[in-house]
Amino acid sequence: MIVGVPKEIKTNENRVALVPAGAESLAGDGHTVLVEQGAGLGSGFNDDAYRGVGAEIAPSADAVWSKAEMIMKVKEPIEPEWPKIRKGQVVFTYFHFAASEPLTQAVIKSGCVAIAYETVQLSTGELPLLTPMSEVAGRMAVQEGAKYLEKVFGGSGILLGGVPGVLPAEVVIIGGGVVGTNAAKMAAGLGAHVTLLDVSLDRLRYLSDVLAANVDGVFSNRHNILEQIRKADLVIGAVLLPGAKAPSLVKRGDLKLMKPGSVIVDVAVDQGGCIETTKPTTHENPTYVVDGIIHYAVANMPGGVPRTSTLALTNATFSYAKRLAKLGWKNACRKDPSLALGLNVVEGRVVYPGVAEAFNLPLVDAKTVL
Repeated sequence: MIVGVPKEIKTNENRVALVPAGAESLAGDGHTVLVEQGAGLGSGFNDDAYRGVGAEIAPSADAVWSKAEMIMKVKEPIEPEWPKIRKGQVVFTYFHFAASEPLTQAVIKSGCVAIAYETVQLSTGELPLLTPMSEVAGRMAVQEGAKYLEKVFGGSGILLGGVPGVLPAEVVIIGGGVVGTNAAKMAAGLGAHVTLLDVSLDRLRYLSDVLAANVDGVFSNRHNILEQIRKADLVIGAVLLPGAKAPSLVKRGDLKLMKPGSVIVDVAVDQGGCIETTKPTTHENPTYVVDGIIHYAVANMPGGVPRTSTLALTNATFSYAKRLAKLGWKNACRKDPSLALGLNVVEGRVVYPGVAEAFNLPLVDAKTVL
């Protein structure tokens, strides 16, 4: 198979979908690996590192897209890339379709096979290709939230961990999954008082056992969310419905309950955000203010730490990519039900329920395309 790795072109996205070690393994299996010139530079991998292990360096994105049978990316294709996608071509990346109808329609029109990292799901319910980036994003959410609480960035001027004689900041995390758990670890480690909300009592019991004493679990409902955001200095949105749009749990009118200069970091922005006032931002212009509340909603947060993120992501994705290259997408998905759940759009047909529901599109059973 010809496997192509184009350079990411989303604003300030420096990750790359394949590291030289992965290129070496694929080339060793007899596949052709095309890497766009400079694709790995943002993560610290130069072209010679890829050449040295048997990959070919392509001079342009067009050269990669036009030849590759499978495209490996990090972020969803953006508008300039849509015309490059070919019928029958496998595109293996984060898509987050439910957050963008134009992207969904473009991929349907292209006729490609869209396999989304974020919906590959193990029988345990774990999302193995989303987990590493959720870990990064959860930890970064606290790092960025702490920064924007500083007065110089417009925040209320509160140190997350306080000091002896001065109370620490109040951090409220909505969602106790991978993002929320990692955010709680970081915030608690810095000395903040953390309140974590989740709808699963079993999850709250587990987190009560494994997290620090300065983390309190609270059952998530409308009343409790409003009660907690009143006292919050930092609110982290960490809600995920796999493959579907995130629910809007904090409304525009709720912001008036919050303290001026407090900060919201909505990690759910990739799936539309769980705060009604969320709109995607970039690392270049990461924040905006609504009703005196600072919003941080960078849609590719892990791209801010590309070396760590690339290594963490490719550790998880590569084994799936290797199987897709070896067996082809149909056989690979037939043999691995977890990978089959990554199928979102196949040759113009929507096969993932969350995507169909988001835009009221016809749903085709994935088994029929396999």
